Amino acid sequence: MDTPTLAVWKFTSCDGCQLTLLDCEDDLLPLAGRVRITHFLEASSAVEPGPYDVSLVEGSITTPDDLRRITEIREQSRVLVAIGACATHGGIQALRNFADIDEFASLVYASPQHIATLSTSTPISAHVPVDVELRGCPIDRRQLLDTLEALLAGRAPDLPDTSVCTECKRRGTTCVTVAHGIPCLGPVTHAGCGALCPAYRRGCFGCFGPMKAPNVRALLPILSVNGMTPTDIDRVFTTFAAAAPEFAERDANEPSQ
Repeated sequence: MDTPTLAVWKFTSCDGCQLTLLDCEDDLLPLAGRVRITHFLEASSAVEPGPYDVSLVEGSITTPDDLRRITEIREQSRVLVAIGACATHGGIQALRNFADIDEFASLVYASPQHIATLSTSTPISAHVPVDVELRGCPIDRRQLLDTLEALLAGRAPDLPDTSVCTECKRRGTTCVTVAHGIPCLGPVTHAGCGALCPAYRRGCFGCFGPMKAPNVRALLPILSVNGMTPTDIDRVFTTFAAAAPEFAERDANEPSQ
């Protein structure tokens, strides 16, 4: 039986999710012995042609070249896994979706006519079928390893579909909003991080994107009562998952009662 092949690809991103894979260190060694890494430029310049059994894709689609590459990668990959907030929701760079990209380019670049870019930053799933999504900024290392183990075993990964609040309950973390009046997006954010921020008495920033069917409108007055202005609310929802429809369709200026 041939050794399964693994490829890791970068699109528009900061490389943080690829570094999470490298940071697995000793945990990665047993896994590395069971797969052949055929494309991972963050780790090695050695590249083998496809097809690939599993492709991990980091980053959002922001250029015409990205569109071409993601189509080719999808055609060569048996399983495609989008990793991180950029790949699953367009990332922080999706703020361009709400502004004029030509204006941005003219302010940032001395010769904007040489810049080839799209007017939007979009997730991988907006362009090709995605088999698995690992959320976060960056992704959770344990979730990544468990997913790769599941794929190698031929079973579906066991990924949560609840909110960060459920993880606070499981680890015995006191609710930062109820106990300390700290604004928190945990009630509407997808689980998977282990409720890391609330464990250190910080409100969830929503980097794992919206949970399944979040009641965002119900959370708005709670955020307001705990000191957030409409501008603050807009900012906190337009960060890691700015382009997520569940977050983008709210109206922070008219919170429900």
